[in-house]
Amino acid sequence: MTKTPASPEPLTPPATRRPGGRSARVRANVHQAVVDLVAERGYGTFTVAEVADRAGVADSSVYRRWGTLEALLMDVVVSRLTDRSPMPDTGNLPGDLRAFAAKAAEDVSGQGGLALLRTVVTVLAAGPDGEAARDRFLAARSEQIQSMLDRARARGEDPPEMLDVLDVVLAPMYVRVLFGVGPLTPNYIDGLIDRLLAHRRR
Repeated sequence: MTKTPASPEPLTPPATRRPGGRSARVRANVHQAVVDLVAERGYGTFTVAEVADRAGVADSSVYRRWGTLEALLMDVVVSRLTDRSPMPDTGNLPGDLRAFAAKAAEDVSGQGGLALLRTVVTVLAAGPDGEAARDRFLAARSEQIQSMLDRARARGEDPPEMLDVLDVVLAPMYVRVLFGVGPLTPNYIDGLIDRLLAHRRR
């Protein structure tokens, strides 16, 4: 009796990798471990190994991805500025600037914000690694601000220079928070934007 050949097994499509996946989870866990340790102890009081232990990953994974603790800290800060604080698009430059300033104030004065801001200042003074971290921090912040200003220019508005936003809006807020001069109230933030817009018209 002739045997009927068995039907071929249906091909199983290759598994598709979910966006982000394990790599994104590891990054999120490591970032949260850094934020928690900075808030609890401050910068300079913990190691990469302690970050890895709290995040539930091998310290070799942290070193392989970030290289140094300073680079990891800057990645956390830059991520908070970009991923968690996208640039506003209210339809006009004054609205964008006020929304941007309000979110920046929330980032540096909210929970963990002061600790991270102090960490940035400490890292920036840490020699060559600090210089590289500074460049990355400024590049990320400047790119964000410039995108907002370019959008305003495309709408036919007359935006200020990016450095004016740093000098007139961000720098006073950072100094005020770092030195405990006073709270970043809505009136104070609006005053900074009014000053920036007046400076642009000169």
